[in-house]
Amino acid sequence: MLSDRSAQSPLLSAPQLGVLLMLVGMFLFSLNDAMGKWLVASYGVGQVLLIRSLAALIILAPFLWMFGPARLFRLERPKLQAARVVFSTAEVFCFYAAVRELPLADVMTYWLAAPIYVAALSPFLLGERVGALRWAAIGIGFVGVLVALTPSGDVSPFATTVAIIGSMCFALMVLTGRSLRRTPDTALVFWQLVGAGLAGLVLAPFEWVSPSGIDWTLLALLGVVAMGAHLCVNRALKLADAALVAPLQYTLLPWAIILGWLFFADVPNALMLAGGAIIIGAGLMLLIRQRRAVETP
Repeated sequence: MLSDRSAQSPLLSAPQLGVLLMLVGMFLFSLNDAMGKWLVASYGVGQVLLIRSLAALIILAPFLWMFGPARLFRLERPKLQAARVVFSTAEVFCFYAAVRELPLADVMTYWLAAPIYVAALSPFLLGERVGALRWAAIGIGFVGVLVALTPSGDVSPFATTVAIIGSMCFALMVLTGRSLRRTPDTALVFWQLVGAGLAGLVLAPFEWVSPSGIDWTLLALLGVVAMGAHLCVNRALKLADAALVAPLQYTLLPWAIILGWLFFADVPNALMLAGGAIIIGAGLMLLIRQRRAVETP
């Protein structure tokens, strides 16, 4: 017979629940990306950004009300906040522009290189110390990017260039976010959505296509799914050590391969897979080194 203590124990410990939520979050991000690729084949990138941002802001509205609307305008370092919004808007625009022509797995591989760029730029922009082992991992990561630069299928080099620029903008968004640690996540997400929405508002009229009923739903779901993914990841980081859940971000690549094959019949070539493996290996090296640096007094 089970004791009362055993009967009352939760099914999952906090770290286990954190791992599960991180995995769910990565799947939702991958699903969001696949939906975005599907939609930008028929609708302009500006239109997708506009409707996606409006839907996400509607979902975020109750949290904004509890947060206090006035606090959204009392921000530290306004110029850096504006720079982060520019980087985040450019990043999402480049992503959707790239997946119009490139397979999902190709674009995701370039985005997974962002931690490599962050580590390489952090000594110059944040004054962080980077030792020899981390520089070695950064060098290996850049080799992976070079290997992956041969795209899957017959596509223009322009799409690959846009993907690289987008992944760099993502890295710069992360770096500016590190310098805004006192800004609540709610405010960061709000201004990020506002920036993307304004960009969409400017661009949408030039290539507006009236969506069908089901496509209105899919366009709105982009924002909802993305918000759900962010909530899962944020909660996962509170329940479990970052060193435990951070490596799970690399499950984005297998999901991108699976969803790209299922919905778009995309099959990445051997060089892209090899480059992705090298980038993931270098990213894991950086995570391990960072964890050891934190644990070392």
